[in-house]
Amino acid sequence: MRITGAVLEEIGRPRPYAQSQPIAVQEVELDPPGPGEILVRIEAAGICHSDLSVVDGNRVRPVPMLLGHESAGIVEQLGEGVDDVAVGDRVAMCFLPRCEQCPNCRQDGRLPCTPGSAANNAGVLMGDRILLHRDGPDGPEQVKHHLGVSGFATRVVVNRASAVPVGNDVPPDIAAVLGCAVLTGGGAVLNAADPQPGDSVMIVGLGGVGMAALLTALSLDIGEVIAVDALESKLDLARQWGADAAYTPQQVAEQGVKATHVVECAGHPRAFETAFKATGVGGRTVTIGLPAPTALSEISPLTVTAEARTIIGSYLGSAVPARDIPRYADLWREGKLPVERLISSRIRLDQINEAMDQLADGLAIRQVIMFDEEEA
Repeated sequence: MRITGAVLEEIGRPRPYAQSQPIAVQEVELDPPGPGEILVRIEAAGICHSDLSVVDGNRVRPVPMLLGHESAGIVEQLGEGVDDVAVGDRVAMCFLPRCEQCPNCRQDGRLPCTPGSAANNAGVLMGDRILLHRDGPDGPEQVKHHLGVSGFATRVVVNRASAVPVGNDVPPDIAAVLGCAVLTGGGAVLNAADPQPGDSVMIVGLGGVGMAALLTALSLDIGEVIAVDALESKLDLARQWGADAAYTPQQVAEQGVKATHVVECAGHPRAFETAFKATGVGGRTVTIGLPAPTALSEISPLTVTAEARTIIGSYLGSAVPARDIPRYADLWREGKLPVERLISSRIRLDQINEAMDQLADGLAIRQVIMFDEEEA
């Protein structure tokens, strides 16, 4: 079938992207689902730093690539062997499928799935499948898949492991954000930091993932929740949402602010240094940001030993998506996790390049592309 999607043509074009137009909205051919796969009509897709990192070259992927991973939609067709989800179900996508068979998958979410990671790096679905094609200047050409989803499109085919049913009562924009921002930020708090009653939690970097981590921390019965960001507008928002304190990184350093657990969500080496220095004795520094591969941070190894500290790398929120996404959906239903606060704007697919500028400038928490059923 023919679908409409946002295809990254070239990595590293100059800013502003509204002018250089690295992403082209165009028609692409999508093959039907094979064994273990499903066809989903996309209703909403969030714009994440993992998308921007491919556009700006911090994460080099093969191109052309149909971007997007944080998305949700309605199941329209089942491939052979899929019997645990039904046509008409709303599902949230997760950006790392799990085979549930490799040694990493037996670590309760702590480690990323080995074949799932390999497929993501190669721009294919698990099983080395490429289902996207278009007419190129020299004839038909393949279009790579982004993180097993390619959710900036009217329809997708994904491996069943990339989709989690959330219940049709969960609105599509909420469902989309659950699959990445909340899964990653919330999981870093719940699964990696694991704060206990009375523990304080600091969130460093208040983008979409950081704000999701903040909301999750605020939903817990713990001690002080502290927000850190360089932008005063985000600190003001964190205070409005209930943060007990909010500081710039400079204020944290000057005032010696500490917390039991510090979650770094910015993906920048200086943010990691801020988080490490702000971690209290016996505490945990959790890092979930994805800086450039060449980025380096400087810390004191003596502090780790002398203060009995722990540094934890948390990918995908150390989550098992099939277990954790329904948990966040229930917290949203109960009013304990107001995920709708993360959505700073709802946009059209043809605004994708401008949206990347907004994200790069730190002016948005979560921009969500809304797809009309008529357009699909």
